[in-house]
Amino acid sequence: MPTSATTRRHKAAILVSLGLLGLVGADGLRTGAVHPDSAAPAVAALTYAQWSARAAQTLELQYYDGAGRWQVCVPSGCGATNSDWGADAMTYALFLYWQITRAPSVPPIMKALTTTAPTYDPGTDSWSDVPMWDSVAASRAYQVTGDAAALNKAKAAFAYVDTDQRAQFAAGACPTVHYQLPNGGGSHLKTLETDSNYVKAAILLFQITRDRVYLDKAEATYAAIRRYFLEPASSLYTVYVFDDGRQCTPLAGRYFGSVNGNMIWSGYHLAEATGTTAYRDQALATAHAVQQRLGDGTGVYANLQAENDVTEPLVEAMYALAALDHQAFARNWLLAAANTSVSAVATTGAYGRFFAGPAPAAPVTVWQTNGGLALQFAAAALSPDGVPTETGFWDDATAVSHELRVTTTASSFTFTGRAIAIIGTIGEQCCESGHARVFIDGVETTDRTGIWQNKSSSGHSLPGSVLFAWRWPSAGVHTISIQPGVPNGKEGGSFFHMTGYRLVA
Repeated sequence: MPTSATTRRHKAAILVSLGLLGLVGADGLRTGAVHPDSAAPAVAALTYAQWSARAAQTLELQYYDGAGRWQVCVPSGCGATNSDWGADAMTYALFLYWQITRAPSVPPIMKALTTTAPTYDPGTDSWSDVPMWDSVAASRAYQVTGDAAALNKAKAAFAYVDTDQRAQFAAGACPTVHYQLPNGGGSHLKTLETDSNYVKAAILLFQITRDRVYLDKAEATYAAIRRYFLEPASSLYTVYVFDDGRQCTPLAGRYFGSVNGNMIWSGYHLAEATGTTAYRDQALATAHAVQQRLGDGTGVYANLQAENDVTEPLVEAMYALAALDHQAFARNWLLAAANTSVSAVATTGAYGRFFAGPAPAAPVTVWQTNGGLALQFAAAALSPDGVPTETGFWDDATAVSHELRVTTTASSFTFTGRAIAIIGTIGEQCCESGHARVFIDGVETTDRTGIWQNKSSSGHSLPGSVLFAWRWPSAGVHTISIQPGVPNGKEGGSFFHMTGYRLVA
């Protein structure tokens, strides 16, 4: 760990790069102290560029621990790590910030992250998705620093699944997609968290090395994903397939932002690398489906509660379409979400999981906050002088105590308003089995993840968390029904327990 003086110098360097240490930065803020809040303009007057600068502060000073790892939650108390999807999503967000701004604060952090990143070899004991997340993160670090160690770690992480442990992961009735656990473990689960990251990791390694072998692997696995995980009627990808050795059965309707984002990004970049326009068409079809199908009543993306999903990859993919392919719908999707997400910022600067939800009162984990941080970086690039209009949307919300439990029998409650946020404990019966289905005015959410309340990726129970949030264009009478979750090998059995809700009239 660095000395306290080293840590202070690190933080000061970041603040200088952000224009927050007695300087005027790109965001237009001028302060004379390390903490800028007292001299910052009123929140209502902040532009997206200024919100982005604040998000960078949160990323680099609150979540980054100054020693090559990410705090698992803020306020701290959940430990720190630099591996797997939560921490890696923060590295992705840091890369996106650097890609847009070339901020000088980023390369030293990426160098430190490279030092602590895991090194894979044939004897490593791991699930298949972990090295794939890690490979993408290491490639992003290499793109910032040019550090050969980062590239070597990206290659080794990819090879661990692709070559070293191939016989254990690429098996079963559909061996062209990978088991999450060696030989399927007890669940026989294959997750698109592995395979969508396999494709993205291979594309990044091709972009860096120009080795055609990586591009060929990306194309082959991309095709297998479309065979086993794509739901053609919706153009969306479900995240889970169960392979019992005889047949491969998808768990329909689990539309994680991470994996759909990866597939959008990969389709676009495969088209660029190969000249095959069908890849771009497929990416656009999925991106349009996200926009049209996975929003709340106002169309803003609703990231339903599997707390083990991360949304930075989806923000990154939409930004690629908006900035590189000049897709207006992707730009509009990003700015609409950024506009509402400024009301979802905790006093720590952490963004809540739900872009249209209220500021979280509970500690905010890296799995929850990465998407909101990335969203501000994208919005600042697309509309730096734009000013969000939804600041303080939840300020006058009414807190309602309302205890409701669902295990075997459905239950519902009715209210009048234009926004609701259901409050409860993430990981109440920590830390995996227990989920529920959600129906809004009689219609189940398109993403049938619903509320997977007991899944706590941090391994902690987090009371006072936002379990679900939804808005409508205007106030009205609405009914939310909670139905028992259908048991399956990943989400387990049924569980739901809310303690109350926040209501905007």
